[in-house]
Amino acid sequence: MDKLANRRQVVKDLLNNYAQIKPAYGNIERHTIFDQEQNRYQLINIGWENWRRVYGCLIHIDIRSDGKIWIQYDGTEAGIANELVEMGIPKQEIVLAYQSDYLRKLTDFAVG
Repeated sequence: MDKLANRRQVVKDLLNNYAQIKPAYGNIERHTIFDQEQNRYQLINIGWENWRRVYGCLIHIDIRSDGKIWIQYDGTEAGIANELVEMGIPKQEIVLAYQSDYLRKLTDFAVG
């Protein structure tokens, strides 16, 4: 399996695992969105909590042409970057895009 195909599979597996976790409150479903043509992957919450509509992105990951994984948004407690490392992705190939360039330099992860 080539590098891009491997990255895609790792990201999809991770998001599918999170999609199986039912939120403890409300009537909320989790849906995955996989755009393999542009290498954009999301997990979104859709539903209701009491009388309030719930809709929003929980995780957004892009895979760039150089093979680096850009975490655009991480709404998890565990931290998607750490889980990607546990799944075999080197820290130097993960970009915490939700942090400014200045803060990225202070982490063990890729700057860009």
